[in-house]
Amino acid sequence: MPTLTLGYSPCPNDTYIFGALALGIVRVPGLAFDIRLADVQTLNEWALEGRLDVTKLSFAAWLTPEVSTPYALLEVGAALGRNCGPLVVARAPLELGTLRDKQVVTPGRLTTAHLLLRLFTGDAPIAAELPFERIMPAVAGGLYDAGVIIHESRFVYPDFGLVCLVDLGEWWERQTGLPLPLGCIAARQALDDTTQALVTRAIRESLAYADAHPEVIWPYIAAHAQEMSAEVQAQHIALYVNDFTRNLGPEGRQAIETLHQYAQRLALPPGASQAV
Repeated sequence: MPTLTLGYSPCPNDTYIFGALALGIVRVPGLAFDIRLADVQTLNEWALEGRLDVTKLSFAAWLTPEVSTPYALLEVGAALGRNCGPLVVARAPLELGTLRDKQVVTPGRLTTAHLLLRLFTGDAPIAAELPFERIMPAVAGGLYDAGVIIHESRFVYPDFGLVCLVDLGEWWERQTGLPLPLGCIAARQALDDTTQALVTRAIRESLAYADAHPEVIWPYIAAHAQEMSAEVQAQHIALYVNDFTRNLGPEGRQAIETLHQYAQRLALPPGASQAV
């Protein structure tokens, strides 16, 4: 039985999807996982190193040839949808036309949030990068003019005295009419077809178990959630786990290809070395 390294984030949508696997409730004969939890930017960087067999990734990272060459996109487990995009927040309202001249912090150069900000501002320089959970305190404390927030932060930013300047997901949907591809699950291209099929089956069965028995998975979700009440955890899962998570489908694939086309319009491809 092969043991595959599997990486995903501690965010509720990921722990919801993988909880039954992590708890040993769902087992697929012929397959075992060694699970590693890390924030999505760390997972993106690990993918550049080829560290894991199966991993959660930002779509912006997977779209780079350095990642898509060694990793195949799986049809299951994606965070892709509508009304779920990153938000640009600040301490007070700012003219959006001045945003490109402000000090803005993002959750990492390989994240889809970082790519969307570059697209929105016309590839303005990014001031800094921080782990996503540190962005709201940094902006609230005056270290930066604005920040791009992701994950559960979209539900709690008013608690930090911040206001939303722009919803980058809404902007994307107005531009394209498509759902926003945020994150995906990818497996090493080197894994044979049978193993990749077993991985997809395992994730689907784990997700199906969570759908049928959320009360069993909830303690695992809560143990890893950051700065969230049970209500916010539930909101997070409802927003980021949807039909696209269960199967990308044609519309999901079209959204991914469109994001790739938009990224190629920039002076640098997503994830390329740049001054920040």
